[in-house]
Amino acid sequence: MPTNTKNRAMEALADLGLALPSPPKPVASYVPSVQTGNLLIVSGQLPFKDGTLLATGKVPSAVSLEKAQECARQCILNALAVVAGESRSLDRVARIVRLGVFVASDEGFADQPKVANGASDLLQQIFGESGRHARAAVGTNALPLNACVEIEMMVELV
Repeated sequence: MPTNTKNRAMEALADLGLALPSPPKPVASYVPSVQTGNLLIVSGQLPFKDGTLLATGKVPSAVSLEKAQECARQCILNALAVVAGESRSLDRVARIVRLGVFVASDEGFADQPKVANGASDLLQQIFGESGRHARAAVGTNALPLNACVEIEMMVELV
């Protein structure tokens, strides 16, 4: 059984100078998350900050690798806001199970894993060993609202 991260996630966020935003509202016909058993599946999150996308367009022609990594981190903050809203607290997160990271990519761009590392590294900083997860990092020709990154997440709750 994974170690419970009770109270540690919010402390880790504060130590990193980060705070959770309000949970984003869906931009289409879906729900922010679905729980089945002890798994919470969070719908794809875009890099919205204060109601605006941090960057739009394809990586790396319109969005640099570094900016795309920042966007991936913002997607994770938004996903964690959904988790906190649905489960009432990040204290219930036992483990980050899986990420699906989608990167709007120029033809020939093959560094989707480096973009995804922005998300993965942040989760490990917040949750420690319980933040290590399975992952897919996929390049695509376009994402909703011309976002450069979209991330879906599966979390185990206690």
